[in-house]
Amino acid sequence: MSIEARLAELGVTLPDAPAPAANYVPFVVVGNLVHVSGQISQTAAGLTKGRLGDDMTVEQGAEAAKSCAISLLAQVRKACGGDLSRLVRAVKLVGFVNSTPDFTDQPKVINGASDFLVAALGDAGRHARSAVSAASLPLGVAVEIEGIFEIR
Repeated sequence: MSIEARLAELGVTLPDAPAPAANYVPFVVVGNLVHVSGQISQTAAGLTKGRLGDDMTVEQGAEAAKSCAISLLAQVRKACGGDLSRLVRAVKLVGFVNSTPDFTDQPKVINGASDFLVAALGDAGRHARSAVSAASLPLGVAVEIEGIFEIR
């Protein structure tokens, strides 16, 4: 099954790739790897803001992380000239969670992105990963995730 078909089955439509908000590019292609800049938690309704351990639940954080993964795939699609069939696999994610100093469930939050990538890409969605806390994130968002993907 194609990635586009899996996304449709999941009820997900990839947005246009978000534009950078500062002096950087949204992705860099080096050989067969796409290095995608950090994607912040947002949906069509706007930014997903909050702080885990304070005003957000782990489940809300996982949804925020999923929105980051959707933006990551939108960037990969753009890097592939609109052809997601060129995507071979997710290689690595680095997830940042806006959280209180005593919050320790960062992996459960970033699972929202990891679970989504496996659902969308099958085994090709399995990846190496880091999940860490941040004292704050840009614009007050709950989650930011960067990724590396292999393409053909």
